Amino acid sequence: MPIYEFKCRKCGHKFEELRLSSAGFKGIACPKCGGKQVEKEMSSFAASVPASAPAPSCGRTPPPGGCGGGMCGMH
Repeated sequence: MPIYEFKCRKCGHKFEELRLSSAGFKGIACPKCGGKQVEKEMSSFAASVPASAPAPSCGRTPPPGGCGGGMCGMH
C-alpha cells in the first residue's frame, strides 16, 4: 500500500497516509486540526543500492540510499 504525502490548506500541517490508490483521496482529514481541505504533495522516494554495486562515477562516497544517476546530490 503506497504512502502519500498531504498538506492541510487550513493549518499548513504536512502528514503522510497509507492509502490504496483505488480508494481515491476523498475523506482525508488533517490529523492536527481536522481540516478536510488537503492537497496531495509531490513525494520523493528512496532506493537502495546493493553493497556489491560499483562506486558512483563521480568518485565520491554516496549518502545512505546510494547514488542513482546524479540523484544523490553530489554531482
